[in-house]
Amino acid sequence: MNRPLENGFSIAMKLVAGKWKIDILCALSTAPRRFGRLRHSIPDISEKMLAQQLREMEADGLVKRQAYPGLPAKVVYSLTESGAALCAGAEGLCRWSEQFPGRVEARA
Repeated sequence: MNRPLENGFSIAMKLVAGKWKIDILCALSTAPRRFGRLRHSIPDISEKMLAQQLREMEADGLVKRQAYPGLPAKVVYSLTESGAALCAGAEGLCRWSEQFPGRVEARA
């Protein structure tokens, strides 16, 4: 079976696939955040899921993890240039959904 050629949109969608990745992108788009503050900005996400999603996003080059020495260890997450550009592109989808509310039911 032949697969259709991948295009930029399908690649971007694969990078943000997952229940929380868009929420993480949005939270980090306003400012870099430590893990705890990021966790509080997305109330329904578990610590385990947040850590997993951040690791995946870091591996994909969307999120930068900066560790600072000291006790307790300080880790700050921020968007990379690629992550910020993807977030800017996602804003267009958000505007579309606001312009056409109720057209598509959200799927859990």
